[in-house]
Amino acid sequence: MKMLNKVQLSDIRTFVLISKLGNFTKAAEALNVSRSHVSRQLSQLEAQMGVTLLIRTTRTLKLTAAGSSFYHQCESALEQLDQAIISTVDDISDIRGDIKVNSVGGPLGEQIIAQIAFEFAQQHPDINIDLEFSSHRVDLISDDFDIAFRMGKLEDASFVARKLMDIKMGTWASRDYLDQHGHPAHPKELSQHNCLTGSVTKWSFQHIESNETIDIQIDGHLQCKNGHVLIRGAVNGNGIIRVPELYCEKEIQTDQLQPVFSEWGIPSVDFSAIYHKDRYQPLRLRAFIDFTKHWVDRFQNKLR
Repeated sequence: MKMLNKVQLSDIRTFVLISKLGNFTKAAEALNVSRSHVSRQLSQLEAQMGVTLLIRTTRTLKLTAAGSSFYHQCESALEQLDQAIISTVDDISDIRGDIKVNSVGGPLGEQIIAQIAFEFAQQHPDINIDLEFSSHRVDLISDDFDIAFRMGKLEDASFVARKLMDIKMGTWASRDYLDQHGHPAHPKELSQHNCLTGSVTKWSFQHIESNETIDIQIDGHLQCKNGHVLIRGAVNGNGIIRVPELYCEKEIQTDQLQPVFSEWGIPSVDFSAIYHKDRYQPLRLRAFIDFTKHWVDRFQNKLR
């Protein structure tokens, strides 16, 4: 009905208040407007609906039968609407509710992000965290995630990427592999070697002294998006890998893996929290992002 598009919610609220207080003057005082303004709102509502809601006399106001029915239904509906608004505002101002998180796996996700989730949930018992690991780029909106943790630059300007730390990368292989297949001196020589790749098959390098950069397209002999598998393959002598140093610290310290290049390094990669641009972001998400940043800062200080 066209009439429904013309009826103003503010006029309905005023009608309910007049009916409840039984007086134009009291309703006007409660709304902090003039008595004539309240009267005009009621007249406008009745005209738009084509119904007399209140019978006015010089001394009293009386609801018509239609007005009485309309009043009781509107009073209930407005209470529900007010409760919905309060609930939504509470959702923005209170640390409670659900947080759906997606993260890369490996030590970054399974150790760091998981530990952050554990500690945050302990501090906020009204929070429920749904943590999922995957290596592919997720769409926060269509996949219904509140926040994702990823390595690399954010390409989508419609989201925010809050950098948490630099991830030091390295190219590694076992001593047995290098003794058997030779020690490459330049990244171009990787085409002559067995390489194990994850989701990234273009490897970037930078010369330590000259800062010369080069990108190499790798045709891996084994592809797997699980960092643990790549590290295990390299330790077993299957080939050369390119993974964050954090992923294979134990294998490096125990001499199971060695750096492949001495003159070529890999630019560090950003590890970031990615989330929606939202002016009215729920407090639970803002708190989780801040908690994550502070946790990672403390973690990095311990490593220094």
